[in-house]
Amino acid sequence: MKISRWMLAAGTVAIVAAVALAGSFGVAKAPAAGEAKYGVALVSDVAGFNDNGFNKNQLAGLNRAKSKLGIAAFPIVSHSSGDYSNNYHTAVVTDKAKLVIAAGFLLGPTVKQYAKANPAVKFAITDDTVSDIGGRKNEEGITYATQEGGCLVGVLAAEMAKSLNKNKAGTIGVVGGFEIPPVDAYIAGYKYCANKAVPGTKILVQYALSFDEPSKCSTVATNELGQHATVIFQVAGSCGDGALTTAGSAGKWGIGVDADEYKVSPGHILTSALKKTDVGVYDTIQGAVKGTFKGGKNLLFNLKNSGVGVGKINPAVKSSWKSLMNSYKSKIIAGTLKPPAACKNNKC
Repeated sequence: MKISRWMLAAGTVAIVAAVALAGSFGVAKAPAAGEAKYGVALVSDVAGFNDNGFNKNQLAGLNRAKSKLGIAAFPIVSHSSGDYSNNYHTAVVTDKAKLVIAAGFLLGPTVKQYAKANPAVKFAITDDTVSDIGGRKNEEGITYATQEGGCLVGVLAAEMAKSLNKNKAGTIGVVGGFEIPPVDAYIAGYKYCANKAVPGTKILVQYALSFDEPSKCSTVATNELGQHATVIFQVAGSCGDGALTTAGSAGKWGIGVDADEYKVSPGHILTSALKKTDVGVYDTIQGAVKGTFKGGKNLLFNLKNSGVGVGKINPAVKSSWKSLMNSYKSKIIAGTLKPPAACKNNKC
């Protein structure tokens, strides 16, 4: 069953609605006279800032902005979806942030409510579009063409599986967190290019229904390995690290996500699909500080502007596979190859 953001964030929506009805959203007050620093808050998703990439890298972008742009930085951790509304209240009312950035797709309903209630405050969200969060002039989407990075690692996965299957198309797997667009874009590109590189490659896709519980992803990986998968691509945040270590323990290959996860399972990481969320956060803050915030529009990070890509590649990867992957990269940048961001009827 496909799990929509609205189902996943039902608790968040209920809390936001209750707060709105109680009249306690609060509109941010103007900064005190002489206040010099531009306040920016970053609200994490449920994985917090100690994950191996997605949130952690966004925090790095916030801290870089603090160092280089002289902003006042307010990192705020969400331990559960029930924290989202309270954290936004803190950012807008207590911290008086001029820009509040949501670290992920699942915070969308909260962003939508607060952006409407606080038109003088700027809001941005990673992995979501302005149209999804209300389409207001004080909102900006920070989006990534992750299907492009997914494509590149899919080429290497298919070639490795073929090599391990006596030069015949093999089986590769994906362990997703939730069935939501930011996850499925990676998967769509992965499936599309794996089958393009090695026609007939079998691709298993299952979801752990978690972004922060490694044991759940380990269980899903074990299931896919039992179905003869020889490469596991994790798209589940810190939960997915359980899939990588499980694959490595079985003598198989893992592919990391968002950040370079080469060291998560030493010797068994083929590569990683990178999403440079630190760059997205930093560029968004810089635009707000310099007055070029793209209100009502989305920023797009892709292969062409180096916003997505691949991490360290294992020496076991043959030079011919890398050459093939790089040819796909060149075609994507040139616009002659367009990996899909979603699969229709399970076909990519």
